[in-house]
Amino acid sequence: MNDKLQKLLAHAGMGSRREIETWITDGRVTVNGKRAKLGDRGNASDRILVDGNIMSLTDVGGEQIKALIYHKPEGEICTRKDPKGRPTIFDNLPGIPGGRWVSVGRPDINTSGLILLTNNGELANKLMHPSTGLEREYLVRVRGAASQETINTLTREGVDIDGTPAKFERVLASDMADEGTNHWYKVVIKEGRYREVRRMWDAVGHTVSRLKRIRYGTIKLTREIKRGKHAKIAPMQLEKLVASVGIQGEFANQLYSSGAPRSASKVRRPKTPAGKVQSRDRSSGDRSSSRGDADSDGRAKNRGEHKVRSRPVHKAARKKTPQKGKSRQSEVSASSNSKPAPTRPRKR
Repeated sequence: MNDKLQKLLAHAGMGSRREIETWITDGRVTVNGKRAKLGDRGNASDRILVDGNIMSLTDVGGEQIKALIYHKPEGEICTRKDPKGRPTIFDNLPGIPGGRWVSVGRPDINTSGLILLTNNGELANKLMHPSTGLEREYLVRVRGAASQETINTLTREGVDIDGTPAKFERVLASDMADEGTNHWYKVVIKEGRYREVRRMWDAVGHTVSRLKRIRYGTIKLTREIKRGKHAKIAPMQLEKLVASVGIQGEFANQLYSSGAPRSASKVRRPKTPAGKVQSRDRSSGDRSSSRGDADSDGRAKNRGEHKVRSRPVHKAARKKTPQKGKSRQSEVSASSNSKPAPTRPRKR
């Protein structure tokens, strides 16, 4: 099956579709020795080069999707290489054999917080596209308190950004303590244009001094993920995110819900050889049976101890005196086995 080059390269994690389209336009991509142009198609068996480097590709829809959460600190940029030598978010991420991470959106250098990354450029493009309507939630600190009229402007009327209206879905006062003339708010927006949040606040007379993304769709930034650290997105979390924008059908063969990967994800125990697992199960069964025997023995022992403790009481209460007949017989048997005792004359 032949796919458009930008889709094929985006799937391989080379970048977003829009970014790869600029590569093709600039003449950086060749297919089987010929310079590519927009609209060209290819497949994994073609010899595709970017900047003279051959690309190792897989068929679209075959490779399993992986995703990460990264807690971006201020001062890091979202490009792979920086001519100025500044740190990038990719410096702190693990490698992927035969692929690379693609960020879902590119916050500016002064913005911190949550960044989603995936090995599937096509999915990244879908998740960041405004048509999906995914919510992005930010913590924002601005200079001066926003009046209700200002909040209404930001959420209802909207402000002009590059000739296009922009507005927040919600603006709420944050529970974080105010710092002098600075005030904290939580804002929710459904698109991610360049420095859009900062420019919207500037348009109503409030300068943003701190900006942190805390949620992207259904994925939240938790306290366990420290700044500069990353964490894997659980399979069910990823499926929930993809399903929330209705594109799960396009990636059905690459999510954990399809085929063997899902069954593997259900295994809750650590990965160990099958033989060891079986022996452990048998030994655990033996341990459980031995515990059962021990419990029954313990109960029996406890019952026995109860009898032992109560036996002296019963003996004392039910002690029988020896019968006269039996004592008489014992006296006779004892006298028959011994010499007759001398008799004493009776006194008259």
